[in-house]
Amino acid sequence: MGKLLAAAGSADRPLEAEFRETFQRGLERALPELEGKRVLVILPDQTRTAPIPLCFRLLREALHEHVQQLDFLIALGTHPPMSEREISEHLGVQPGELERLGVRAFNHRWDEPGELRRIGIIPKSEMEEISQGLLVEEVPVEINRRIYDYDHLVILGPVFPHEVVGFSGGFKYFFPGISGPAMVHRSHWLGALITNPKINGTKWTPVRAMIHRAASFVDIPTTLIALVMRGHDVHGLFVGDPIAAWEAAADLSARVNIVWVDRPFHTVISIAPAMYRDMWTAGKCFYKLEPVVADGGRLIIYAPHIQELSPVHGEWLRKVGYHTRDYFLKQWDKFKHVPGAILAHSTHVRGIGTYIDGVERPRVEVILATGISEGICREINLGYLDPRKLDPKDYEGREDEGILVVPEAGETLYRLADGTVPDIDKLYEMEGT
Repeated sequence: MGKLLAAAGSADRPLEAEFRETFQRGLERALPELEGKRVLVILPDQTRTAPIPLCFRLLREALHEHVQQLDFLIALGTHPPMSEREISEHLGVQPGELERLGVRAFNHRWDEPGELRRIGIIPKSEMEEISQGLLVEEVPVEINRRIYDYDHLVILGPVFPHEVVGFSGGFKYFFPGISGPAMVHRSHWLGALITNPKINGTKWTPVRAMIHRAASFVDIPTTLIALVMRGHDVHGLFVGDPIAAWEAAADLSARVNIVWVDRPFHTVISIAPAMYRDMWTAGKCFYKLEPVVADGGRLIIYAPHIQELSPVHGEWLRKVGYHTRDYFLKQWDKFKHVPGAILAHSTHVRGIGTYIDGVERPRVEVILATGISEGICREINLGYLDPRKLDPKDYEGREDEGILVVPEAGETLYRLADGTVPDIDKLYEMEGT
């Protein structure tokens, strides 16, 4: 297979008629490797913006007469399983239609040991080198064992700036998308140690290197279909070798999905889209805007529809609360038993800050204007605002006053035009330590 089977994309203009043509052309060139094979497509759940129903139709049209079997595996990571109705809606078919089409769709289950297979170990010495000394421990590599029922894997999904790995997509759909808990927790905690402002929107990161090392244990031929989205419009499509296609998509995503602003804002109202149903996913509304909140400023996550922290991790989050990275590191004996992804989500949502002499000083204030009660917000160390008392429209167009309102937040990264990002070391310098 050539490194890049098909490529089309522009930061200035969405793909329209060319999308179908480019998609089909990429699959046609891949057909010699797929002919007569059992093919498994790994794709995101409903928390990522992508034209999944259209892609499902195009995949089936192009492949159903050529492959022995075509199935789909939803890369949930630790997200809750999708119901049969949700899967049908996600793929754009009627309930029961998949069976008629001879297609199966499966949820990944990270928490079911029987559904996982250990395929390797990243040794401690190698993790130390990959992480630049931040994570000195061996990491077992487990993946959904179902992939070994197939001859060829196809990864399908969008590429956005990302708080843990730098840019999403590519082999991230293996790890942590369909991986076991070790890769989930270690990769997320490594990203948190580096911090969101430094890693988000950076193409090559230690976490990306960790993911690619884990992917090297997967010996099944794999093709990547990488999409670059701006809102609901496709601006790029890259099909081919998983690393080459991801690289091309990440380069375009950096031009499409990063907004550069001249100065920070003292108040940011980040409006969560409906696809984020809990704080575990709506945290992205903070991650993508943390770099442009002024020191001492505040960010409000506006999401009246969100009623819970997480149906999967809520109990842990209630116990741990939301804190800065160094709150955990400087009390490590107290928190070392907590799963890494919990700690990572906590510090990613709270943002960077200092912890000196038992006093935690977050750089910015994080306020929830959601369906989560004031009592719970206080309990977990976040601010509270009654969403009924806030109308984001009242604050639109007030950038000159230092107020930014961002609708449909979570997938577009905001950065300062001078390239600076909030830095923990500078915060400690300001405090004289």
